[in-house]
Formats: sequence, C-alpha cells, structure tokens
Amino acid sequence: MLSKNTVKFIKTLHQKKYRNLEQKFFLEGEKSVLEVMDSDFKIELLLATDQFMESNEETMQSYRGELLNVTQKQLESVGQFQSNDSALAVVCMKPNHYFDQPQDELVIALDDVRDPGNLGTIIRIADWYGIKHLLFSEQTAEFYNPKVIQASMGSFTRVKFYYGDLAKVFAQWECPVYGAYLDGENIHQLDQVNPGILLMGNESKGISEELAPMVTNKLTIPGSGNAESLNVAIATAILCDNFSRLGV
Repeated sequence: MLSKNTVKFIKTLHQKKYRNLEQKFFLEGEKSVLEVMDSDFKIELLLATDQFMESNEETMQSYRGELLNVTQKQLESVGQFQSNDSALAVVCMKPNHYFDQPQDELVIALDDVRDPGNLGTIIRIADWYGIKHLLFSEQTAEFYNPKVIQASMGSFTRVKFYYGDLAKVFAQWECPVYGAYLDGENIHQLDQVNPGILLMGNESKGISEELAPMVTNKLTIPGSGNAESLNVAIATAILCDNFSRLGV
C-alpha cells in the first residue's frame, strides 16, 4: 500500500536539497526503470503497476528491493510525468569519486553547462560513442536532476562522472585538452587527434577564462548559415563523431 509518508518522501525528492540530504533520487517510466534495474545502482523502492510487472516478469523475479503495487493514477500523483502507466523507482546516489586519467580514451569535460536537458543529452551522446568518463565543473547541472535522468534515456547508468575543480584535474592529467570555440581549427580538416579531454563550455559564455589557458587545441565546427552558435549538446555530438571518425 502506498502510504502518505511514502508519497511525501518521494515528492521531496523533486527538490535538489532533499535529494542531497537523503542521497537518493527518483526516476520514472518503463525504459529508465528497466535500465536502472539492469545496472549497479541500488534501488531503494520500486513502485510498479500490474502492466509493468506482467510485461517484465523475468526482470521482476530477480528484483530484491522493496516493491509497491500501484495504479497509474498513484504513479502520476508522485512523479513528474503527465502520463506514467509503468513504474517509478527511488534510487541511491553514487558517491562523487575522483577517477584517475583513463588511458587511450576520450573524456568529456563540461564547464558550467547549466541546462539539465543539455547535460542529459550529452550523457546519452557519450554513451552512444562509448565514452565512459565525464568531468563536470561544480557549477554544471546536477547529474540526478529528473530532467537529466530522463534526457539521458538510461545512459546515466553506463558512465562514470566526477564533479570538481576542472583546473586542478587538468593540471594533474598529462593529455591534450580540446576546447570548443567559434574561432578554432576546423574539426573537419583534422586528420589526427589523440586521446584526451574534450572541453565544452557554458551555453552562453563558452569556456571560462580560468580554463582557457589550459586548452591545448582549439576546435570549431564550420557553418555556412547565419546562426550565432550551436546548442552545446549538438556541438558535443558533432565533435564526438569526428573524434570517432579519427579513431579516438
């Protein structure tokens, strides 16, 4: 039975301060819930409809956490989806652990990327191109924001991330730092790149003055129209595609 206290608790997780306090977040919808059930994230509580449990009988048999059978109306009352006929999960956050420089890999670093939708999309892009490690400045959008989780389409379960001082990390790592600029070298004309860091800046201000001196290679995506700039997630995808084309 879905109690009032459980409803109240889940609704508090809509706010960042309570997610941080409890070290838990929630996600909803069949795809996201199935992805997290198949990951190493710990599920604290699963709310599921009859339809979800019947459609995913084999997955449900291996689930060992707390389970509440609920109606679609109850799901919609505690989550943020206007329509959810499947499931909602309350999940434990992972610690913000620093990771050592990966060898022979491209790492995406985000400098003050504030929009949750952009962050979630970039996580999904990283997963598409097999990029396993991401670095975030402390001002970058929160990884566990429901909009980030939803936009990532389950990819958040397959990446490692660290929030911290990017300048300190860059100083410790010995690798090229590729920065996205409007006046950099044409990415389409490069015939070689090395594993390193792909740094993407703030949606409106670009890469910060603090990190600019640490960029070893300025890159740009050539355009032929009149748009002032590209969306940061779209730019990330284009750059990652070119890195993949060049074998990184």
